[in-house]
Parts: sequence; C-alpha cells; structure tokens
Amino acid sequence: MFSAVGAPRNTRCFWLLCGCCSLGAEAILGTFPPIEMFCVSADEEKSLSTGPLGLSGDYAEGYSVELLHPMPRDQGRGAVGLDSGLALLGKDLWTGYEFSWLDTKGKPLVAGLKIAVDCATTNIVESKSMKLYLNGFAQTQFVDAQAVSDRLNQDLSAAFDGDVAVELIPIDELAAQWASMQGQCLDELDVALSEYQREPELLGLRSGAPQVVTEHLYTHLFRSLCPVTAQPDWATVMVRYTGKAIDHAGLLGYLVSYRSHQAFHETTIERIYADIMARCQPTFLSVNGRFQRRGGLDINPFRSSEVCPVIDVRMPRQ
Repeated sequence: MFSAVGAPRNTRCFWLLCGCCSLGAEAILGTFPPIEMFCVSADEEKSLSTGPLGLSGDYAEGYSVELLHPMPRDQGRGAVGLDSGLALLGKDLWTGYEFSWLDTKGKPLVAGLKIAVDCATTNIVESKSMKLYLNGFAQTQFVDAQAVSDRLNQDLSAAFDGDVAVELIPIDELAAQWASMQGQCLDELDVALSEYQREPELLGLRSGAPQVVTEHLYTHLFRSLCPVTAQPDWATVMVRYTGKAIDHAGLLGYLVSYRSHQAFHETTIERIYADIMARCQPTFLSVNGRFQRRGGLDINPFRSSEVCPVIDVRMPRQ
C-alpha cells in the first residue's frame, strides 16, 4: 500500500503483482516489477467484498452456481454517497456474447444472452463471477435450450435476490439490434475541460432558456474506472429529461469529470441520475449507460424517475 501522486482523494493504492510469484509481498516488491497500480476509496474498501474481481484464477470446466458472487446494492450505493432512500426505477441490462453449452450428444451450441435485472433487487452480481459462472455451461450437457434458460433464471434470480429475466438470443439476431442514436449529441461542443474527478457543481440550468423543455442528450465521451482494478470503463451515456433547460456545456463537463472516477457501472449511473436530479430538478429524468463489453459481457444500467420503456439499443462500439 502507498500514496500515489494524482490518485483520487481519500484512496488507498496498491500494486497488482504478477500472479505466478509465491513470495511474500515485501519480497515481490523488492524483486519483481509491479504490473499495474489501482486505487480503492476508503469507503469502498471498507464496505464492499468484490469477490474474484482483480484476482487471478482458473476457469471452471463445469457448471457451478457457487461461482456467482452477489454484493448488496445498498453497500455499493453507500460507498459512493448515494442516499438509500433515493427514488428511482429501472433495470440493469446485461448482454452476453460468449455463451455456449453441450447438447446430450456432446455437440456445442451457442446463443447470445439478454439478462434484465430490476434495480430494486437486493444484490448486484460481480461481473467476473458472472463470467466464470457462465463459462461453466460450456462443458455441461443440457437436454434442450429451455433447460438452459430455466437453470439461468433460477440461479440468477436467487443470486440477485429479486426480479430477473433471462432470454437466449440467436447469434444472428445480436447484430440486428444495432440502432442509430436519437436526440442531440454533446460531443461537438467547443468547451475547455479540466475536471476529471466527479464534479456535480458543473451541472446547472441554461440562462434565458424556455421555462420547460424536453430533451434527449447523449455523449460517447464517457469513461470511468473500475473501483478494484482501475481499468477503464467506456460508455455512451444518454440523458432524457423534462424540466427547466439544462446547460449543455455544463452537462458534458460533468459527464467527462468521471474520467478518473472509480465506481461500478450500476452505481455510476445512479450517481449521475442523483446529481442531475438534485442540481437541475427536472420533473422527469432518465439516464442510460451503454457500457462496452469486457470478457464477453456488457452491463447497461437504465434509471428513471417514472415507469417508462427501458431503452435497449446496441451501440456500434458494443
């Protein structure tokens, strides 16, 4: 553990060391060069157990539900300062691109996965544990696709402890889900930006604008960091709202300020939702984060102030 120049405030920093070494940490630091640095906030370190994320490990050759690592949503929200009483609706939409199983003759079959998780579930599931769990199906025989679907729905509903719906998608239909963006892109705004840690003070209303507007705004420039490994998480973020006009330059600057901010996908989008709601007070708000995949999975949280259709569009980068 050490303090790093330029590390986020109130964080502890660690070297991620070569997993092949069996020496003690002090001996390793003196003998082998570290391969990666990551920083974890004190709150996140204290309240979250992140399971296999950031650890080396072998892939299982068979199905095992024990590989799933649930984490309480409330703890994750608390780690980034979210009020447990925050009123929001929505789902976390997972897409799996590398899923396979064996039929009863041992022939591999493949499909895409759509997993819709209500944001009111008790838990989230750590993404690497999900990847390890799903990989276990690859060498496991099932009588048919319905048996696979039933097993996924049962296991994931238990792990998330709430409403989960799993759908097997024919591979050819994944490409058909690409969609062009609707609304106004903020990326061409001519702005000077210098804040790369979350800064809600950048959010504000446009002066001289009509009292009430409805806008759909988006940016492809969003990046945040994994709170455990510090690897970048790239996304397209979409904001829809009705209310007093939000300043576009301020909104873009605010979203860019997450560039060195560390949080999981789900809490990142909820933090954005909460900040916009607090600073701009729209009468309606939805925030959709379309994150790029890692390890054959992407996670796309959608949060809204009222019941509305969940926006599920696949970005070209996904």
